[in-house]
Amino acid sequence: MVEAYLRRGPLAHRSLPSRIEADGPRKSAAGLWLAWRPHRAQVNLRGDASDAAFIGAVRQAIGIDLPLKANTTSGGGDVKALWLGPDEWLVVARDGREGDLAAALRQALAGMHAAVTDNSEARTVIAIAGPRARELMAKATPLDPHPRVFGPGACAQTVFAKAAAIIDQIDDAPTFELYVLNSFADYLWAWLERAGEEYAIAVVE
Repeated sequence: MVEAYLRRGPLAHRSLPSRIEADGPRKSAAGLWLAWRPHRAQVNLRGDASDAAFIGAVRQAIGIDLPLKANTTSGGGDVKALWLGPDEWLVVARDGREGDLAAALRQALAGMHAAVTDNSEARTVIAIAGPRARELMAKATPLDPHPRVFGPGACAQTVFAKAAAIIDQIDDAPTFELYVLNSFADYLWAWLERAGEEYAIAVVE
């Protein structure tokens, strides 16, 4: 775990907080809203989804049921789980929760065929929202972003503008959160600003 005072995040050099638009005419006129959410607890979990003891132990440890349907999420609020594969999930929460989440899972799953890995420092989160958000998503990914196909509670591991990303639609505004490896974050932000230029962009919180 990196000491808090040393953490900058891969987009810190872009001084994004100074560009944030408050609610008002400039934000309302923009078709695309971009936000950077630099630090988030991210714990990778592997286990047997068909094992009731495993599922129950996870519920006891983190207070939510794991999503068992492909490309869905469960939970919300303080702790959320994203389905990544038949035996893999990403448990996410506010920054600072990674240590206690990982410890609780390891304790609850002791002796089981399972793995818990804190990946919080590996990825950052970029949010895409606004009235033209789905149009931008269609430019970037082979996934179909139409609300009949991809809505709140849906997630997917995919290619986004040639970078690997995990996409989580968190509401029907719509707002999409992209979990992207730190090494690709600057490239991806630059791509978003270029690709979204025709829609007018506002940087938001």
